[in-house]
Amino acid sequence: MKQMMIAVALLSLILAACDDARLASNNLSRAADNFEIDRRIVFYNGITDTYMLTIEGRCAITDEQKQLEVTCKIGEDAYNKHFLGLSDNVTYFAEQLETADVSAYHHRIVFKPQAIIPDFDFRGSAEELLENASELNQR
Repeated sequence: MKQMMIAVALLSLILAACDDARLASNNLSRAADNFEIDRRIVFYNGITDTYMLTIEGRCAITDEQKQLEVTCKIGEDAYNKHFLGLSDNVTYFAEQLETADVSAYHHRIVFKPQAIIPDFDFRGSAEELLENASELNQR
């Protein structure tokens, strides 16, 4: 019975360590998606054994089936977005260039109230808007 309790305790510690790693990994991904971590993304052609492209900086990665989207923050309010096709012979790897302090015990939640209220872009002329409004008032 004592051996069974020790085995359960060890299994619990192992599972807790896995949960810590998963939580730390999620927190690292969230930090990278918020442009807080420097990365190097390298695209490699497996047939020709050549590096095709390297992107470095504070970049977020989205893997959309056969297309990789890399969005990089290059200034206070300046961003670049790159679209790269993946195939049977073209692959990529992403390297984190520096350590990051993340918690293995607490989930990181990012709340941006400004994201709730969208920005509206108006296309057209004020004259056209007034004409449409007057037509509606006449009905």
